[in-house]
Amino acid sequence: MAIIERPRRLRRTEAMRRLVRETTISAADLILPVFVKENATEPIPIASMPGVVQHSPDSLRAAVEEAAELGVGAVMIFGVPEERDDSGDAACAVDSVLAEAVRWTKETTGDALPVIADLCLDEFTSHGHCGVLAPDGSVDNDATLGVYRRMAVVLAEAGSDMLGLSGMMDGQVGAVREILDEWGHTDTALLAYAAKYASAMYGPFRDAVESQLTGDRKTYQQDPANAVEALREVRLDVAEGADIVMVKPALPYLDIIARVEDMVDVPVAAYVVSGEFAMIEAAAQAGMIDRERAILEVLTSVKRAGAGIIATYWASEVARLLR
Repeated sequence: MAIIERPRRLRRTEAMRRLVRETTISAADLILPVFVKENATEPIPIASMPGVVQHSPDSLRAAVEEAAELGVGAVMIFGVPEERDDSGDAACAVDSVLAEAVRWTKETTGDALPVIADLCLDEFTSHGHCGVLAPDGSVDNDATLGVYRRMAVVLAEAGSDMLGLSGMMDGQVGAVREILDEWGHTDTALLAYAAKYASAMYGPFRDAVESQLTGDRKTYQQDPANAVEALREVRLDVAEGADIVMVKPALPYLDIIARVEDMVDVPVAAYVVSGEFAMIEAAAQAGMIDRERAILEVLTSVKRAGAGIIATYWASEVARLLR
């Protein structure tokens, strides 16, 4: 038999494979999520997320300085407060742990590392929901937008380059864009968690932020069965002024990432979340997989699906590997 086409010719050596590689990852593609614990004096390990910690001010400074030196694309900061209440008032304090962490990071890295502050109430509420509650116990969408607006101004004035709108409230992008512009923060960018699913993959994250959640978030996060709904959410966020749109989690929703990337003309991000991270780490610790290969394969799959930006707890490690 005469075989004319032999695709294996282009796989024969590593150099040949590199020459024709379609999808590559760079450090600049990656966002490093970090957790900052109020009044912590040293980094506190998170049992369900091997290698990840709740940072103290000093360990945060060291982590972001390293990320900047490695060329990581950005850092995303989550605050872990000591006190919470029903309305999440601490989120709007000018000296909140989150606002202070933004200042510490900007003091350390300046403009070398874009700072994304998480704009959501789940870390700050005693009930663990992403918004304030109505008398019947449901999440009050419009009342929550008012709190988001106050929080946005605080975080922008602390020095955030970008705000990560992760609450999945209707109208959140437009509400925050409007107040930022009114206060003169027209250059503060918005990363919209446009398609954030009510996923089983968030468990370790809730450990990391010491979440007080009871119940679930199915009334505002998306149904995992739905795809067209995700496109609607993305379209609305872009219309309201989102500068970047995100799909979260990543691996169960690679099809959504691909469809979103085809639809929009703004950058598309995806978040490889805590449960996805923990699965790889657990399998590697059990000797079931090659850890480094698995990490790179996972991130490559997300990039190949269409996400030009990837939030991952492996960001600094992968940046070192890529060097």
